[in-house]
Amino acid sequence: MPYPTTPDAPALDIRSLRFRYPDQSAGAWTVAVDALALRRGEQVLLTAGSGRGKSTLLHLIAGLMDPAEGDIRVAGESINRLPPRQRDLHRGRTIGMIFQTFNLLHGFSALENVMAAMMFSAIPPREHRPRALALLKHLGIDRPDADPDRLSVGQQQRVAVARAVACDPVLLLADEPTASLDPENASGAIELIRAVAREKNAALLCVSHDPAMKDHFERRITLEELAGNTPQPASA
Repeated sequence: MPYPTTPDAPALDIRSLRFRYPDQSAGAWTVAVDALALRRGEQVLLTAGSGRGKSTLLHLIAGLMDPAEGDIRVAGESINRLPPRQRDLHRGRTIGMIFQTFNLLHGFSALENVMAAMMFSAIPPREHRPRALALLKHLGIDRPDADPDRLSVGQQQRVAVARAVACDPVLLLADEPTASLDPENASGAIELIRAVAREKNAALLCVSHDPAMKDHFERRITLEELAGNTPQPASA
């Protein structure tokens, strides 16, 4: 089945993806995905046990690693086939990432962390600061010049969310986004991420092994199920 080539292409479309680490047995794949498609605005929870390849899949989708086989298209563009510079530009313009440890830049303020996400975007530089300030304010951060280390864990995650959506991504990837939070704050955090994704009309792919996360998503799949999917159009 050919990939869509219209502006209505899926936010994410994966076909026949295979990946294994160099030291892994030749008889097994670290990640195997026959088919996975997400439309703009769609939200999906992907579950699997710890160490089963969830984070690896997100790195493959983001173009930070290359598959052995298959194709990964983000907004209709085959990200794993792009040259390095074009890949960086495409990632910066179409993908937002939220990491379980936030990965905020130390020595940079909350504001500067969000502005850094716009470096590879098409957003004019003069708009970076006001755009970042508005996002942080919208997400409840009233100390934009504070170092992230001086913010609470919950506030750090809000900064990470602001950074992830600063460029109006087509696709938002969340890797165990509540792992650093207690159960009470975790529920509020995932709802915040889902709400921001809806505001931006971005597809959200969240990976987690936390059973409580299932209550927040209507569409839930396991990594094991993806290895047996039959390719379907994203609108199916």
